[in-house]
Amino acid sequence: MSVRADCKHYVMQTTARGDKLERCQLGANENLPFACPEGCVFHEPRKVSSAGWHVARRPPEEPGPT
Repeated sequence: MSVRADCKHYVMQTTARGDKLERCQLGANENLPFACPEGCVFHEPRKVSSAGWHVARRPPEEPGPT
């Protein structure tokens, strides 16, 4: 089975180098390759979509007039 990204226990993070890390917060996943087990009993649908959310770095503040 593929990854159930619509599950509230699924977490995907991107490192500063651009590597994609996927994991199940409950550890119910198959490791290599990462996949959710067929008919996972821990699957819970997300209540809120994570689509469109991202973390942006703030630009350094410029010194104000003195």
